This record gives sequence, structure tokens and C-alpha cells, in this order.
Amino acid sequence: MKQQRRFPNFGVILFILALFIGLFMILSSEADNREPTYSQVRAMFEAEQVKAFSVEDGLLILDLHKPLEDGRDTVTKKLASFEVFYNDLHELIDEQVAAGIIEDYDYPKGYESPWWAMMIPYVLVGGLFLLIMFFLMNRAASGGGGGGSMAKFGKANVRTINPSDEKVTFRDVAGAEEEKAELAEIVDFLRNPAKYSAIGAKIPKGVLLVGPPGTGKTLIAKAVAGEAGVQFLSISGSDFVELYVGVGASRVRDLFEQAKKVAPSIVFIDEIDAVGRRRGAGIGGGHDEREQTLNQLLVEMDGFTANAGVIVIAATNRKDILDPALLRPGRFDRQIYVGTPDSKGREEILKVHARNKALSDDVDLSVVAKATSGFTGADLANLLNEAALHAARNNRPLIRMADLNEAMLKVIAGPEKRSRVVTEHEKRLTSVHEAGHAVVMYHLPTHDPVHQITIIPRGGAGGMTISLPEQDHSYLSRNEMFEQIVSLLGGRVAEQLLLDDISTGASNDIERATAIAREMVGRYGMSEKLGTVSYDSGSEIFVGRDYEKTKSYSERTAGSIDDEVKALIDRAYKQCQAILTEHLDQLKDIAGYLQENETMARNQFEAAMQGLPIPAHADSILASAEDEEAPVTIEAPDADVDLDEEDFDE
Repeated sequence: MKQQRRFPNFGVILFILALFIGLFMILSSEADNREPTYSQVRAMFEAEQVKAFSVEDGLLILDLHKPLEDGRDTVTKKLASFEVFYNDLHELIDEQVAAGIIEDYDYPKGYESPWWAMMIPYVLVGGLFLLIMFFLMNRAASGGGGGGSMAKFGKANVRTINPSDEKVTFRDVAGAEEEKAELAEIVDFLRNPAKYSAIGAKIPKGVLLVGPPGTGKTLIAKAVAGEAGVQFLSISGSDFVELYVGVGASRVRDLFEQAKKVAPSIVFIDEIDAVGRRRGAGIGGGHDEREQTLNQLLVEMDGFTANAGVIVIAATNRKDILDPALLRPGRFDRQIYVGTPDSKGREEILKVHARNKALSDDVDLSVVAKATSGFTGADLANLLNEAALHAARNNRPLIRMADLNEAMLKVIAGPEKRSRVVTEHEKRLTSVHEAGHAVVMYHLPTHDPVHQITIIPRGGAGGMTISLPEQDHSYLSRNEMFEQIVSLLGGRVAEQLLLDDISTGASNDIERATAIAREMVGRYGMSEKLGTVSYDSGSEIFVGRDYEKTKSYSERTAGSIDDEVKALIDRAYKQCQAILTEHLDQLKDIAGYLQENETMARNQFEAAMQGLPIPAHADSILASAEDEEAPVTIEAPDADVDLDEEDFDE
């Protein structure tokens, strides 16, 4: 195999060269520290001290009228450039020779350097600059290494998966049945293109996978390539964007040229929003490298050049910032939303990721699936991995349900911080706060049941109350959203009632309650005063598009929205206060139990609320969630709390 030439590191060469020059200058100065400087030589001529001088092989020899302080009457000086010496002093020397001050001299009078000699410094500087640019661009083209060539700079950094390699198929994709059905047509076309062309049908040129992070968009694209048995060319959107103008467009052309050579093929562009961002997004306008790259991508997907047998699949979680020209039919004809899986889908995903894991007999993946609604495929894979790590950490050969329970809590809120020093005063405060949340949740008709209360710090929270809804929710009613606000205020109200003071621990609760209230009023039209009008689009601000965008309502309406939000929060606060005041004894009992035992499970909490003896055995979250499926809700105070309250009466 032909070996690739590798250039030495240019930075190392410069360092060694500078080191040798510095050593040479130091040694030269130490060799003759009595040699005068050029300015001293010039001063001798100007002071008429020179009696005679001569120039021999770049060495200037001066005979003086009077000896120097050290007794020397002859000094020597190495001339770096005779041209400089002559141009500087020849007029002064001629005057002193005519006046008889300089009695004898010997140097090539009337010397003039040739024109090419005057160009040497400029040529050297220009050559050095070109050499530096060559090495820098060569290193950039080779990814920072010493090899490579300029020809690679415009090449696309494509990762190719051959059909003969170990491939991903639809069997490896779980929880996305509708998405696989949509893409089955793409697979069938790549296998039997004549079947579609005979009837006059055209396969979509592009498929855009849209959805939250971790839902398996990249995995689905790989499965399409694996099922179709064609080459899969993968590249990231950020690989196109480069510092030098024109490189991105060149890489787009090279990508499609490679895809045409191995057609039929699939081109997968991950995170396409890095290159497909809406044009004109730069404040002040201008044509930048990203826009030029996007223009080339638009032309390659649907321009005069045909891309027969090349299908483009792209993935993004920011469809709102993509350029409209990229989304029109003829480019990305089909847009497939890849969302979070339902209970059945989560169970299938767990089975896929559990293939190579040793599970105990007490593990029921259907129970885990019902208790982890809202988890993406990546979250579920991480859950099983954390459970395996927890089992190995405790020297167990099998993964038990208890490991999965601990792993779920760790994924949701972070690891326990039992080593953190918590004062008794802080424990009392956190116990009251979490008990307030739990008691309010229990007495709200539509709120989800409480499954665990703990005052053990996890992540950035000093404690938390976990509730698991009884079924998945696609929509929320006005009463359900209002009761969420009431439950969020439970910690603050409990502090006020039992401690006669409030702390910073409720800051996150208040922030979330305010956000829900503002969405109810401004986005969902749930205010009777303002009517069924939406004043908030709910989308993220995109600077290039929304920089000059004004609000669609007046300042008067903005004030009315603020008033309605405050009125909603005040009404929820009063209802929360009424619930806790009526059930003050239950609040004190729960807070006291938490202060003593730190954690309270669902069976223990419900027994305490019903006035029954609290069982010693605490059921885990997964063990008590066999008939439940919904997202986990956590009410947690901030980690930093104010600890100036007095003890509450247990």
C-alpha cells in the first residue's frame, strides 16, 4: 500500500529555529562583548573621532584620534549590511575626508546594490507567508494532522455503511410502528423500483424525521438502509459548515456525487438544522457561508441535475427554524413525526435493550413500561444501563426490580446525596414543604396519586414528591391545569401555616405555577375575561426571523394578561390554604413521619391519610405501578433554602 507523505509539525520547526537563532545571538554577544553598537560607531564619526578606517570582508576597522577609556585606539565592528552603512554615512565620510579629519580610508566608494538584491527581503517574507499558509491549510484539510492535501478540503466527511456489514433492521426499532410503516414504501421502492415506475409513481426525494431528542430518528434511518440492502451515507449538518467560503457547497456536491456512484443509496443528514437554517436569519442581512451551502443543497435535491436512485433522509428537532424552500414538496416530500412511545411501545423498546442483560425473575418489563411514560427510547436504554450498573456495583449477577426502581429515580432526579450534611432545621423545613405537596395532591379530585415522598437530597433538590398518573394524557383540561397550580403551591402554604414563615425552597414551584397560569391565559384561551383568544404562539424565539417582530396585542391587553395570571395564582393559593387548614393534623403527621424516616412510600402515605397504622414495609414505585401508566411528576424545592424558621409542633 502506498504510504502517505507526512509533513513535520510546522510549529515545532518554528520553535527549534527560534531556539537556534536565540542561542546564536547569545553566543555572538558573549564572544565579543566589547564590540561597539552601530549607534556608537555612528556617534564616533559624528564626533570626528575617526582618524582612519577600512572595510574588509564585512568587518569595519576604525583607528581613533584619541584612545577610549579602556585604552583602545582601534575598534572593530561587524557590518550586517554594507549597503546600510554606505547609504547612511558616505556623505559625512566624504566631508571629513575633504576636511582632513579622516586621513586614510579604504572601502568601495560609490557602492550601489543591484535591484535584485533589494528585492530579496520582500521575496523572503512573501515566501515565508505562503509556506505558513500552505502548512496551515494542509493541516486543516487533514483534520489537524500532519498529512493530507488541499484536494481533501472540499471532500465531504461521509461515513459509509455497506449492506454486507452488520446492519440494523426494523426488528431493532421498537415503539415506532407507524413510522416504520411510512418508511416501508421507501424500502420497497429501493428493492423494486420498476413496480412504481410502471404505474407512473415517483418515490419521495426526501424524508424529514422530526421529533424530540432520543426518540430514535437516526436508528430508523439506519434501519431503512438495512432493510433495503443499499449503501447508507451518513453525514452531520455541521460537517458542511467551514471557515473558508465555498467549502460547504463543495462538500454538498461531493456528497451527492458519491451517492450517485453507488446508487441506489440513502443519504442521511443528521441535525440538518445546522445547515438548513432559514435564510436571511443574519441581523443586517448578508450572504454567508451557511446560506451558500443551503443553496447548493436545495439545487442538489431538486434542481436541473437528476438524482435517480438517491433518497435523502434528514433528522432534526428544530423544524421551526428550517428554511421553507427545504420543506416544500420535491425536496422533503414526506415529514414523519417520531414522538415519545406509548406504554406498548416502551415495553417493546425495553425488550430490545434487555436482550443482552441478565434479568431476575422478579423483573416485569410491562410494569416498568407503565411507570415510565414520557421516556424516550434513549431514556429507556439509559434506565436499563443504570440498573445494570447498580446491580454490578452491589455485586449481584442479575438485575432485580429494586435496581430498576433506583435507576428510574436516578434518571429522573439524579443520585441520592446521603453524604450531604443536612441540619435538623433544614430537615424540618423540607419535611413540611414536601408534606404540603403530598396532602394537597391527595385531596385534589383530578390530581395524580402520590407514589413516594422523600427529603433525601437528589440532584439539585433538597427533597421531592413523586406522583404517577393512572393513564397517559394527550391533553389537559382547565381543571387539571388549575389543580396542578394548587399542588405546586402546597409547599409554600405549608411553610406559612406550620412555620409561620416562608423560604426560598418554593422558588421553583412558584416559577412552574406561574408558567402554567400564563399558558392557560395567553396560549390556551382559558380566561373568561380575555375570552377564547391566543396571545402567545408558544414557539421559541428565532432571532433572525423574530428580531423585528412586534407583539400581536396592545400594552393594555398585556396588563390584562398579567392581572388574570395573578388572579389565577391568588385563587389557587386560597384553595390550597383552605385544603391544608382543614387537614392540618394530617399535614403535621406526614411532616413528622418524613422528619423521622426521610422517605414515605405510597402504601404508607395512604394509610396515614386514612388514619390507619402506617405499615413498616415500603412498596417501591415500580412494584406499586402495575396498573398505571403516565409521566412521572416531581415536586421538588430548590437545594438552597432559608433556615430561619422555628420548630413546628408535631
